[in-house]
Parts: sequence; C-alpha cells; structure tokens
Amino acid sequence: MRLDEYIDGLEPDDGERRRRLAEEKSYEILDYVDDFQDRFEEVAQGDTLFGSTSPSVFVGRSSYPNVSTGILSPVGAEENARDFATSGDWYSRGLDIDNVLQYRTGLLNSNRSAKVDVDDVWDGFVGVQREIAIADRPVDVEIGLSESLDLDLDLDDVATPTGPSARADSAQLAENPHVPRPVKKTLEDDDWQAQGAMNYLYRRGYDVYDINTILSAGALGRGDNRRLVPTRWSITAVDDTVGQYLRGQIRDAPSIDQTQVWVNEYMGNRYWVVLAPGQWEFELVEMKAPGSIWNPNPDDDIWLASAHEGYEGRTGYVDETAGAYYAARLGVLEHLADEGRQAKALVLREVSDDYWAPVGVWQVRESVRNAFDGVPGGATGEAPESREALAGEYGEAESFHAAVRSIVPRLPVSIAALRRKSEMVSGLQVRLSDFG
Repeated sequence: MRLDEYIDGLEPDDGERRRRLAEEKSYEILDYVDDFQDRFEEVAQGDTLFGSTSPSVFVGRSSYPNVSTGILSPVGAEENARDFATSGDWYSRGLDIDNVLQYRTGLLNSNRSAKVDVDDVWDGFVGVQREIAIADRPVDVEIGLSESLDLDLDLDDVATPTGPSARADSAQLAENPHVPRPVKKTLEDDDWQAQGAMNYLYRRGYDVYDINTILSAGALGRGDNRRLVPTRWSITAVDDTVGQYLRGQIRDAPSIDQTQVWVNEYMGNRYWVVLAPGQWEFELVEMKAPGSIWNPNPDDDIWLASAHEGYEGRTGYVDETAGAYYAARLGVLEHLADEGRQAKALVLREVSDDYWAPVGVWQVRESVRNAFDGVPGGATGEAPESREALAGEYGEAESFHAAVRSIVPRLPVSIAALRRKSEMVSGLQVRLSDFG
C-alpha cells in the first residue's frame, strides 16, 4: 500500500478527543480508593488478611540497598486475581487509563523493609514473596498487618502504578505454589548468570512480564549474587537484556528491502514506526504535548526527548527516554526477529494530553508490538470496527527520508525541530519552507 493512501484519514477527531479527555479526568479514582477502604474493612479480620490471593510482588527502590518489598493482592476480588497482574492482556482487552488505575487501586501492597541480599532465603516474609514471584499462577496467602492503610497512589512512568499499602509483620502460604520446570532449572543452577537465565526463560516462551517478576524477587543469577531488584529497575533490565539477545539474532540477517511505516494509537499515545533498509539502527523520539503527564504546563512548548543506538548497540543507560526506549526497542526487535530481517528503525512517540496519568512502560511495549500485529481493541478513540485497521498494516515509501517527510505534517513539531533532536533524521535536507 502506498504511504499516502495508508496515512490518509488517520487524523484524530480533536473534538471527540477533548470530550473523552474531560470524562477521563473526572477523578473517579478517588471513589475507587474510598471503595477499597470499604472492601478492606469487610474482609480484614483484625489485623490479618485471610485467604488473600497474590498474583504479583513489588520491590521499591527508595533507601537501596534496604528496600520496601511487598506482596500485591486484590481485596474483595480474589477469584479474578490474575487479571490484576500487569501483562500484554491489558492491551488486548483495550483497557484505558481509568481501567488500569481501578485495577491498581484494588491491589493492597503488604510490605516491609528488607535487605536486598537474599542468597538462599526462602522463609519469612521475603521467602513467601519469592515463592509468589516464581509461581505460574496466583497464590493464596495469609498476611498479618502491623499498621493502618496508606491510601496514597504512587504513579511512575516505568512501573505500573501502585495503590494502597500497609506494613506487614508476617506472611504465610496457604497453599503450595506451582513452580514450572524451566524456573526451577534457573534456580537450581547457582553458576548461571542472570542475563543467561533471562534469555533462557524468554526462549522457553516466558514473556518479559513473568521474567521481570522473577528477577525482581531475587530468583535469578548466581547463588551468592542473588538479590531483590527494585521493580522499576528490573523492568528495564529485562527489556534491555532480551533486546540485546534479539539484536544478536538478527545481526547477520538480510535487510528488509522496502521502507515501511506502521502506526498505532493507545491511551493518548500515537506511535509511528519507520523501518528502512540497512543495518540495524534504532532511535526513539518522544514528543510530549503541553498538559500531558511529565509536561503538565499547558503553556509550555512540546517537550522533545530522544535516544539512539547504532549497529553495535548501546553501552550506557538512556536518560531522556528512560524505560520507554528499551520497551519500544523490544517491540521492534521481536518483529524483525520473527521476520528474520534487520532494518534501520525509527519510533516516533507523540504523547497527547489524553495521557493524563502514567500507567507504566507496558503500554509503550504493547503499542509497538501491536503496531505490527494489529490486535483489535488497542486503539483508544477508534470505533471498534476500525481498531484493527489502525495497526497490523503498513504503508510503503520510496526511502526513509520520504517516509519522514510524509509523517511530519501529522506531528506536533516541525521537520527542523525533529532534525535538531533526531540522529536519524538529522541528515534529512531542510528546505526554507521547513522554517515557516
């Protein structure tokens, strides 16, 4: 399909978008917090939660190497515990920001302080947390709480938001967790470095969400080096490690032979993915609108950030785009590895003021993944019958520069501004009209 035909009609309905934004910013989240407190009082027996079902864990990063480590469990919805765990299923179901915040405010973070060095600790609170993390299904636990609820929300641009919390003084398993054989294998090998174990689990069909939880609980790596990893750090570590593995898989693969442009939209974020013939190269450019999260002043200019790597990859951490870089890169590399090809890849992320609360980089990862796959339900604001058409198909251009020139009129920045920020676009010849 010609690129001009492909992108025709992709302009959003600005009036409809504004109306939806007003509805999303109704701050019903405060009602969800109040509802959580009511449900907690109904199910708690004194200072103990009996029969709580935990689908996941959380490790904080404040005061590292002494961290807050917690067991996440829904209150009053134990039978649906699996739905509360962050996964690609959230995208497939078309969850919006409000839905995600409902899930997260429905999870109690029962936590206590712990040293990150765990080695072979499998008893006490930390031991129970680790057992939950390596299980392949939610686990019933009994949790003793020592303090009253803290109903504050913690919003983060990398990790999924965390909801109400309470200090715990004990935790006991109410059942034997089921630990799959590949996870047991990584635990039993005390000489297996964490990177190798992560890639092994990925090759065995584990998604990065599962691997992240296992890593965070200190269940990967050499025996005497195993330690709790703050959730925010483990998310990026897994995306980066698996991404490097996939980059190695396509290193000698033939190049794609046609410039392709893919697009997807989700939760007020629009993604343009440009793949062009050539050796592997990747860049993420983020454009955050005034009034959006992390650029909250409505009178400010578009906030631009970028990060880039060449054929040999990166050696340093990305600062400006942080975890979004590794999440977007993973989505592109998975597609190329599936195709057995390599390419130059540019991802342009436009963040509108629809994105009124951060939900974590999972939405970046799934939006880029599904730009290629076109799973229905992921395009916020699109009619259900047209959602699949927004992703899963691509337009063709004569060259990388021709593709960029076709996209720029639909971006909130000029081509001159994009050239100044983007390594890959910087070589694009500028015309006098570009400065108009």
